[in-house]
Amino acid sequence: MAIRRTLARFPRTAALLAMVGVLSPALACAQARPATAGATTTPPAPPERPALVVLLVVDQFRADYLQRFGSQLTGGLARLMRDGAQFTDAHHDHAITETAPGHASLLSGRFPRSTRIMLNRVGVEDDSMPLIAGGQGSGASPARFAGSTLVDWLRARDRGTRVLSVSMKDRGAILPVGRAQGDVYWYSPDGRFVTSRYYASSLPGWVTAFNARRLPQGYAGKSWTLLLPDSAYRERDDFSIEGVGQDYVFPHHLPADSAQAASLVRLTPFIDDVTLEFALQGLVSRDLGTDRGARPRTDVLSVSLSAMDVIGHRYGPDSREMHDEVLRVDRSLGRFLDSLYALRDSSRVLVAFTSDHGVASIPEFTSSTKADGAALAHRVELYSLLPAVRAKLRAAGVDTFAIDIDEQIVFVDRDAFSKAKVDPAPVIDAFAAGVRGVPGVLRVDAFRQMVADSAKDPIARRWSHQFPAAVRVELVVTLAPGSTWGGNVGSHGSPHSYDSHVPLIIAGSGIRGGLFNDFVRTVDLAPTLAALVGVKPTEPLDGVVLPVRK
Repeated sequence: MAIRRTLARFPRTAALLAMVGVLSPALACAQARPATAGATTTPPAPPERPALVVLLVVDQFRADYLQRFGSQLTGGLARLMRDGAQFTDAHHDHAITETAPGHASLLSGRFPRSTRIMLNRVGVEDDSMPLIAGGQGSGASPARFAGSTLVDWLRARDRGTRVLSVSMKDRGAILPVGRAQGDVYWYSPDGRFVTSRYYASSLPGWVTAFNARRLPQGYAGKSWTLLLPDSAYRERDDFSIEGVGQDYVFPHHLPADSAQAASLVRLTPFIDDVTLEFALQGLVSRDLGTDRGARPRTDVLSVSLSAMDVIGHRYGPDSREMHDEVLRVDRSLGRFLDSLYALRDSSRVLVAFTSDHGVASIPEFTSSTKADGAALAHRVELYSLLPAVRAKLRAAGVDTFAIDIDEQIVFVDRDAFSKAKVDPAPVIDAFAAGVRGVPGVLRVDAFRQMVADSAKDPIARRWSHQFPAAVRVELVVTLAPGSTWGGNVGSHGSPHSYDSHVPLIIAGSGIRGGLFNDFVRTVDLAPTLAALVGVKPTEPLDGVVLPVRK
């Protein structure tokens, strides 16, 4: 849902979220250690310093896919698993596992409570920064992002550091690099890569030239077919809940009309190939990672692939479509890495591979696989509870929006209760009891209590990492394992492991490869990369440096 529509629907939520935006960020729990120390402020750059850091994010990639489909991986994923440091128990250690909060944490080393990117619904949409050169979609910027990222830390050492960040999604391109100015582009449904006025006043020539190639339109009339023979897939291909009952069986055809194909290609793995081709063109055109000049520099290339998220929402993680998409990502990343290393010295390139969140199984699929057919998971919504509580508020003379919901968050305007001289506690307690009675709800907690209990309760810890301690969130709702919010066929956004557990691999010269089985957090990635390239974060971080050096 676009933020304009969300805030229009929930005006009280709008006011409270606006208040969130002006709170001070929570103090971070750990300071990243610099990789080197020297007697001078600006020590000479060692010759082995990486010339390029590449962040590869695959949206909605569950960690278990690497094992589930591992025997069929032969491309880039297989290469990274073989050569890199693979952390098998890496998690987004926050509660609302969505695209915007996940991407914002990766190169910042900080939880959503500190980046202020706490929800997709308050992510990057910004009408004051419209798209340039046309394009479809709303304006976008990192205006809500607070703090710094690896790009800023590198630029504190060398102002010439260059950054290129690309994705099909605006938030997937914008949030990994925070508020940094640079080359940041995302895909418009009309078949072009675009940006907003936050970054530029016009598209550079290389982007215009790439768009003129009309690669997305070239998929008109083509079909997404299985990459391997049918016998290589064990998943059923007749589960009609997928795709909401439409186009849920292979092959999946794109229309012959090129304009329609340019839009609908976003529903297929083909958009990942277009995004990677654009990233390579940008690498060459912007001269990233060449290390030219008297002072060697380290540049940043961030690529977020979005097809898996779209496919997961349409077909779920247990579908034949998801199986095929994982294999195609593997092959696409293999071609990308081959091209990258043909263009740049692989010994000077540092690659990190991860995801922004996982995904739950489709609730109906979970129930259908249980022997007795009992419902194990539910699709949950709480808005139907609001009319009754608002009637009670009206009868008591309290503003009817004194209690409001934004999916899993319950807001209470205590000032409205005070103005009406009404004790809010009985009303809040009664409403919480009603929420607890909804099938699929695991627990309803006072947010301030979750912060207090975070040291001993893993779910409370993740909620405490989501919002600043002083935020005006009254209650938070955690669903039972397998239950989901929203209308997507497959969904995510919970603190449970199927949503939080993601791959984390770091590869490159000097990296100690192998399996690391300790629990780590995705906020550990940024301080680790900073240590590897020899820069110090400019603010306290939530993450710590991981032991990946040889």
